[in-house]
Amino acid sequence: MKRLRIPLSLAVAILIAVAVYSDQKQKPAGPHDRAVQENAELLANQGRNIFRFDTFGDEDFWGGTLGLHKAIEGANFAGGVGPGVSPATALAVGLKVDQDALPASLVTAIKAGQVDLNSPATTLALLKLNAVLGVTGFFNTDGSLKSIGIQCALCHSTVDNAFAPGIGHRLDGWANRDLNVGAIVGLSPNLQPVADLLGVDVATVHTVLNSWGPGHFDAELFMDGKAFRPDGKSAATLIPPAFGLAGDNMHTFTGWGSVTYWNAFVANLEMHGKGNFTDARLDDASKFPVAAKAGFGHVHNDVDLITAKLGPLHVYQLDIAAPAPPKGSFDPAAAARGEALFNGKAQCSTCHVPPLYTEPGWNMHTAAEVCVDDFQASRSPDDRYRTTPLNGLWTHQQGGFYHDGRFATLTDVVDHYNSCMNLGLSAADESDISQFLLSLPNQARPDKDHDRDRD
Repeated sequence: MKRLRIPLSLAVAILIAVAVYSDQKQKPAGPHDRAVQENAELLANQGRNIFRFDTFGDEDFWGGTLGLHKAIEGANFAGGVGPGVSPATALAVGLKVDQDALPASLVTAIKAGQVDLNSPATTLALLKLNAVLGVTGFFNTDGSLKSIGIQCALCHSTVDNAFAPGIGHRLDGWANRDLNVGAIVGLSPNLQPVADLLGVDVATVHTVLNSWGPGHFDAELFMDGKAFRPDGKSAATLIPPAFGLAGDNMHTFTGWGSVTYWNAFVANLEMHGKGNFTDARLDDASKFPVAAKAGFGHVHNDVDLITAKLGPLHVYQLDIAAPAPPKGSFDPAAAARGEALFNGKAQCSTCHVPPLYTEPGWNMHTAAEVCVDDFQASRSPDDRYRTTPLNGLWTHQQGGFYHDGRFATLTDVVDHYNSCMNLGLSAADESDISQFLLSLPNQARPDKDHDRDRD
C-alpha cells in the first residue's frame, strides 16, 4: 500500500493541476482584458472600413481638379466627356467588382445577360452600390457623377473571380497586378496640374502614364520627377501586397518608413487626401526636387481627414495574414528539400529570417549587397533596398519579382543570388528552393514554440 501512495498522490496532484489550469482558461476575462479585446476588435473593424471605403477627401483632387469623373460617366451625361467607362472597359484596365455588394436581383440579371456591360450607365450603378473596389462615386441629385474618390483598396485588393473574371469576393491586402493605374489616370480631362507639378507638358504626362502598364505605379515620381530609368525603361515599380506585414519594419521596396508612415505618405501625397504630413527629408532639393518645391515635407490642412484614421488602418493591415497556398500549387517533397537548402547551403535565412522571412529590426541593404543597380534605391532617403518578406509570394507571381519585375520567375531570383553569392547551387537545388518559396506560409510546419504556447 505504501508503494501505491506515491503514484496515487502524483496522480491526484496532476488531476488538481489540470483542473486548475482548465478553470483558469475557462474563466471570463477581467475588465482590463475585455477592454483590450474590445479595442482591438473596434480598431480592426474601423480599419477595414477605412481601407475599403475612405477617400480621405481625395475626391476634391481626382474629381474636382482632374475631372476624372467626367471621363467615367461620358458625354451622355451632363458635364461628361468622351465615350465613358463601361464595366467591360473598367474590368479591362484591372478594376474589380465586389460580388457581395451586388443585390441578388442584379446578380440574376447579369447571369441572364440582361445587364449591358458595355454601358457607362451600368458603371454608375455599380458605383452607387459601392461595388467597385477602391473607387467611390459622389453623385448629383439627377444621378450624374459629381466627383470620384479612391481608397487603399484600389491598388491593394483584388477579388477571387468567383462570379466571373474581375468579379468576386474581396481579397484585401492582395496586390492588384491587373490594375493599369496609368491608363486610368490618363483618362482625366485635366492633367495640367500634374504637368505643372512635374514641370513638363501634358503630352509628356501621357507618355509617362502610358509607360507604366498593368500592376505598376511610380510613387516617387512626384518626389524626384524621374519617370524613366537610365536604360529607358519605366521607373514605375510593381504594386506590392499589403498583407503579412506584422513584425515587418520597413514597408516598401526601398524603405522610406514603417507601415503607418507609408499610409500617411500615400494618403497625403499620392492619393491627395486632406491631412497633415511631415518628413523633412523631402526638403532635400537635390534628391527630391519636385517634393521640395511643392512643400510635400510639410503638409498642413486645418480639416484633417487622415491622421485620426492611421491607427485603425494600421491595425487592420497588420491583421491581414499572408494567405496559405492552395493545395496542389507546389510540390511538397521538393518544398521540404528546398526548406533545408533555404536554411542551410543557400544561406537565404540569413536575411529572410523565419517566420517573418525578413530581418527582425533594420531590414535594409545596399544595392551592392544584393548585386543589382541602385536606381530605385537612390530614389529613397536611405539609398537601400528592403529585404522583402516572402510569405504569400504565390499570390503575386504575375508581373515578375523584385521591385520592378526584372525576374520573371522565382527560379530566376534564386539563380541571381546563386551567382551573386557564389552559393554553388545546382539547377535542381534552385528548383527546390522555388517550390519552398511557393509553399509559404506553410501551415503544415508552424513554429513549434508557438504551438507549445497555444497548447
